[in-house]
Amino acid sequence: MPDAVDLIRSKRDGGQLSAADIRWLIAAYTTGTIADEQMAALLMAIYFRGLAADELMAWTDAMISSGERLELGGLAAPTVDKHSTGGVGDKVSLILAPLVARCGAAVPQLSGRGLGHTGGTLDKLESIPGWRASLSNAEIGAVLAATGCVICAAGDGLAPADRRLYALRDVTGTVESIPLIASSIMSKKIAEGTGSLVLDVKVGRGAFMQDLASARQLAQTMVDLGNAYGVRTSALLTRMDAPLGRAVGNAVEVEESVETLRGHGPADLVEVTLALAAEMVRLAGLSADPADALADGSALERYCEMIKAQGGDPEAPLPSARHTEFVTAQSQGWLQRLDARAVGVAAWRLGAGRARKEDAVSASAGIICLAKPGDEVAPGQPVLELRTDDPGKFDRAREALAGAVGIGPDAPEPAGLVLERIG
Repeated sequence: MPDAVDLIRSKRDGGQLSAADIRWLIAAYTTGTIADEQMAALLMAIYFRGLAADELMAWTDAMISSGERLELGGLAAPTVDKHSTGGVGDKVSLILAPLVARCGAAVPQLSGRGLGHTGGTLDKLESIPGWRASLSNAEIGAVLAATGCVICAAGDGLAPADRRLYALRDVTGTVESIPLIASSIMSKKIAEGTGSLVLDVKVGRGAFMQDLASARQLAQTMVDLGNAYGVRTSALLTRMDAPLGRAVGNAVEVEESVETLRGHGPADLVEVTLALAAEMVRLAGLSADPADALADGSALERYCEMIKAQGGDPEAPLPSARHTEFVTAQSQGWLQRLDARAVGVAAWRLGAGRARKEDAVSASAGIICLAKPGDEVAPGQPVLELRTDDPGKFDRAREALAGAVGIGPDAPEPAGLVLERIG
């Protein structure tokens, strides 16, 4: 049997772990044989030393093998999923799943919750009365068969090693490791059983990867992993310097998603959604045009069917905050910058996000961006609307927004949000 301390020393000193060593490590940690402090030491060694390609494959495989795999082969339609690395105002999944389903695919969207300045898809949808995030494997299959799309939490049996490792990385400063990020994301997506996968890798101030080179490296690493496991995988690098759309929060993002499905979405949100939808349709081998399904209202019908199939009432009023305040423009000119990270942190402080996984979130808290970069503003004009049920949270939210709004004499040059495609 391998010795944990010897393996930690080996990786610390730049050695390479064998596939057998990695299988033992992941299995032993999942069952509690290896203590948190030992795995924390190994994660820190990986943070500094990285994982070679063979090690990364073995690490990902061990995490997949720690649990069960969904079986989606019985569906008539080709399966395709999307994963975003997280951003501010990123409600794309709510629009994308029914949109791509309407184009003829089956979309098993296993999603997560928000942490810190980035929002979580499940938190948003849980603002809908009655909607359920936790479904059994049989229920996932039934919703997919009935509506063509499902958005839900990954079950406890899917890559359980990742849940333990993710929680440990979060408290040991080892989150920002490309091989650990890639294996965490891809182990769940591969175990999910989808035939194709499109990755939305965010780049910029509000993203996890703030520079293009790091985002490109992460995207290529995940694309290579997916393709190695027979999952047709590609990635789009998309800009995340300003919030996506105008709503940041939970219920407010659901409202904006529905408006987008009605054909009234903000241009930036529609741009990213249609680019990802087109890529998903392409990988699934379909020829439908997602823009048509968005324009004719049929994607909205599919969204309502999905919400109902998961116990929700798509017609029910959504929670609304009891208190609002405004951040106003301090000068005349053009809004040149709206810092996505600052807006995300402010929304979190208003109650829309969580600092720890076990924290509760407010469905009604959030921020509405009344102006976006490229808009002309006047002194005293409201730029941001802050919403919360607890007025005591406004001060700290305003602190987060100090310096977040940049106004200049000239209109900024328009920039596309899709930077490049990988895979």
